[in-house]
This record gives sequence, C-alpha cells and structure tokens, in this order.
Amino acid sequence: MANLWSGRFEKGMDKIVEEFNASINFDKRLYDCDIAGSIAHITMLCEQGIVNEDEKNKIIETLKEIKNEIENGEIEFSVHDEDIHMAVEGILIKRLGDTGKKLHTARSRNDQVAVDTRLYVKKEIKNILENLTYMEHVLLEKAEKYNDEIMIGFTHMQHAQPVTIGFHLMAYFQMFKRDMERFYDTLERTDYCPLGSCALAGTTIPINRHRTAELLGFKNVTENAMDSVSDRDYILEFTSAASISMMHISRFAEEFVYWNSQEFGYISIDDSFCTGSSIMPQKKNPDMAELLRGKVGRVYGNLIQLMTVMKGTPLAYNKDFQEDKEGLFDTVDTLKKSLIIFAKMIEKTEFNTENIKKQLNKGFLNATDIAEHFVKMNIPFREAHEIVGKMVKYCEVHNKDFSDLTDEDLKTIDDRLSKSVLPDLSMEGCINGRVSFGGTAPSEVLRQIEAGQNWLNKLS
Repeated sequence: MANLWSGRFEKGMDKIVEEFNASINFDKRLYDCDIAGSIAHITMLCEQGIVNEDEKNKIIETLKEIKNEIENGEIEFSVHDEDIHMAVEGILIKRLGDTGKKLHTARSRNDQVAVDTRLYVKKEIKNILENLTYMEHVLLEKAEKYNDEIMIGFTHMQHAQPVTIGFHLMAYFQMFKRDMERFYDTLERTDYCPLGSCALAGTTIPINRHRTAELLGFKNVTENAMDSVSDRDYILEFTSAASISMMHISRFAEEFVYWNSQEFGYISIDDSFCTGSSIMPQKKNPDMAELLRGKVGRVYGNLIQLMTVMKGTPLAYNKDFQEDKEGLFDTVDTLKKSLIIFAKMIEKTEFNTENIKKQLNKGFLNATDIAEHFVKMNIPFREAHEIVGKMVKYCEVHNKDFSDLTDEDLKTIDDRLSKSVLPDLSMEGCINGRVSFGGTAPSEVLRQIEAGQNWLNKLS
C-alpha cells in the first residue's frame, strides 16, 4: 500500500531513510491503545452524524478482528508500515476500502499518538501501583515480624544508635508510599484526552471531544490543541517518578549487598535469588540485589534522554517526539520487574538476629541516650553532649565500655557523675525509651505498621 501522504510526493522514501524513520518495531506494543482510540473516535463520529451506523459497525468489527489477529501473532509488521497507527489503518483500508478511509476524519497522527501514549501510561501506572502495593504489604509483614528485634542504625556508615529491624523496614515503607503518591499525582495529570486536537489547531468538522474522552475513560479533555500534540510532560513526570522509585530500590539493594557479606552477616537471602561463582565453589553472590542496584542507571538515562529531546523542540509537533517511546517502554518494563523481584526477595530473606546482636556492643550506640538522660537532670544539652564525649574518649583510651565504668572512673570524667545517675544502658532500654512519634520503640513501630496498613486499605 502507498504511503498515506503519497498524493504530495513524486518519489518514495530511500530505503535507509524509511528504516530510520519507522517506529513500528517498538511502537507496535501500543496496538491495543491505538485500536481503543480508533473505536472511540469512530463511535463519536457516528454519533455526530459524520459517518453512518453501518460504516461505524464495519470499522469497529474490523478493528476488533485486527486486534485479535495481532494478539494471536497472525499479523507481521514491516518498516513499510512506518508506525502502529499507519499499520492498523492500512490493514483496515485494505479490508474495507473507502469505508476504512473515513476513520481518520478529524484526527491526525499527532493527536492519535498522544492519546495512545496517554492510555498506555495510564494503564502502566495502574500496573506499577499494584506492584508497589505488593512491595508495601511485604514490608509491613516483615516489619511486624521483626518489630522488636534490635539492629544497628548507621549514619556515615558508622554505628550511630540502636533501632529495630521493623523500624528500619518501615523507613522503606515510607519511601515507597511516596512513590505511590507520585504515581497517583502523575495519573491525575495524564488523565486528559488529546484526541480531536488534530495536527495542532483543532478541526472545522463538528466533533465532540468530551464524548471521545468519556468513551476512553478519561476524566476530561486537554484544553489547548497545540499543547495537546506537543506535550510530553506526562511521560517526563512518569519517568521521573519511576527514577525516584528505582533509586529507592537501589538504596535498599545496596544494604542487602553489604548485609549479606561475611563482615556483616545480617541476612540470609534465599538461594533462589543468588548465584554462584564459575571458579569459586564456596560463593553465594547477591546478584539480584546488585542487578537491581544497577538497573537504576538505565531509568535515569531514559529520563535525561527525553528531557534532552524536549528541550529544543518548538511548537507544535516534531518528529523528535518519536524518541519518547523506547525509553518509556524500557522504564515501564524495568520498574515493574524490579519491584516484583525485590519484593519477592525481601519476602524470602531472613535476618540473622544473633549475628546482629554480636555487633551491638561496638560504637557506643547508647551515647545519645546518656546525653538525653543528663538533659532530664537539667544539664544543658551541649554540656551533656560534651560530658558524654569525654566518657567515650575515656573508654577508648582505657579499652572499656560504658557499662565497665566505675564510680571512680566517672568522677574522673565529671564530678557530677556516678553509676547511680546513669540511665539503663541496655540496648532494650535505649529502644523502648524512644517513644516519640515516628521513633524506634516497638510500640511506636507497631503504630507505624497499623497506620501503613490503614493507608493501603483506603486505596483498595
């Protein structure tokens, strides 16, 4: 079949240009969105009296047949089709003749591709939200299981304060919760239908854009036709939200990598999420965590690539916009798989609590608790901080821990000190005392878990 713009041209495209110009090899995955948009469009055209009922029915029936054939692998696409829009329309016209040619009335490929990608992004946001919800449920279950099990909280990768494993896991729950909120926000701004904007200026034909939007499940129509066909903000916003979510996965995966090391030995990852070595028979490598950590780079790259494409494009539509899809598809695939794989890996990972407890006596984890106890004794915090700093230095010089200090030692440090004025120095005492809202006390972690569960329940 000749190109759909062949009336203007005397020559066909050079073969290498045709291949370079075509997007069918990757945008064919939009076939279902494209056909849904066409069915809504022809339905509206019929309701407006622009095509008759018989024409509408033939077009819809044939479009559904084409969809089924694509899904069954019965249609083979070619670069001659250029893109999924022309491929579907070309098959339609071949089967229906002049009737098929009426489908493209009052639309352009510019608004057609815009509605296809918006439908695709809407669909995939919902899929990603399902995966994030699964991740959140896994984190809640693990946090509840390890609610009162103590581990080391780090800053600057140095021992800082004791926390519970459940508390640590709930920190990631909050990260992924914000990811979900970002995707909901993105969905809100994506949910506008551009179809009927045509090339850039609308149409003289009496269409009903609001009806098309209703048929496709959009909440409303886009306001300005020129913006409608040249806007890719919703893809940028989606890819930005995906990048942040992948960053959260990468941060957590990094912790899995070093928690799994012999030096830490904090976790045991299930064999099904590890690999061995081709030369060292003893190895059990956290390859999935490492791969997840690495995948974030490609998603960042997809965001920067599209930002770069869009930065120099004047209004309205430009062929540059064809470069929006491969990065979008790759981002969708990468994030969906990463979320599921990591959630399942967390589900099958156990914490080696006895190994962790062996490390709790290193790094003076209870130092801040002593300083805060002194504050309750009406010692200004900065002074309390200095006193505890001297205690730490004394312990380091004399190879002691806080619990080893005698009354004589303490008087040497500060004459106000004695063993009787020190708080409960046990890790359990430190943990249980941190009952401030959002703190690590087991009772407070349980509140956070309940709040998280209630938030998820409201979404369902």
